[in-house]
Amino acid sequence: MIDFARVQKELQECSRDVEKSGIKVSPKSDGSLARLIGTIPGPVGTPYEGGTFQIDISLPDGYPFEPPKMQFATKVWHPNISSQSGAICLDILKDQWSPALTLKTALLSVQALLSAPQPDDPQDAVVAQQYLRDYQTFVGTARYWTESFAKISSLGVEEKVQKLVEMGFPEAQVRSTLEVVGGDENLALEKLCSS
Repeated sequence: MIDFARVQKELQECSRDVEKSGIKVSPKSDGSLARLIGTIPGPVGTPYEGGTFQIDISLPDGYPFEPPKMQFATKVWHPNISSQSGAICLDILKDQWSPALTLKTALLSVQALLSAPQPDDPQDAVVAQQYLRDYQTFVGTARYWTESFAKISSLGVEEKVQKLVEMGFPEAQVRSTLEVVGGDENLALEKLCSS
């Protein structure tokens, strides 16, 4: 059985220093503590800088003795992350997991992976080849994907608010929901429809 008291404590720990780390973890819209959404900022000095990446987290029944299952919900161009499914190739999410680790340390490790790709142990062979053979194109593509999928531009937010308000949702509710889901219009719509 999942240790929900521990999960609750981990969520509180994350929200305590979100200002410092930028890392957030919160329950998905169904409120279950077994299905969470993590948010990490793209590391400074990388093609992911300025992006906000959402990571789907599912806790197996054996958590914390089994690693959490994590995959990127935000599309990302990286040798160790599948550009198709968002699957992450990271040892602590597999055989190097320890119950002493937390969701926050796992997300910090994922963030560190964005800074230091391991193209020799790829999750996405195409991206790894590009990283090794044509680094400039890799950086350009990674930056473009960050701009396209991980950045919430202020103009974009207004357009999304407008669209959702036209669907009949109250503006204040639309704005707060968009904020909660990191500007993801589809997630916001799901949340608005279910509330």
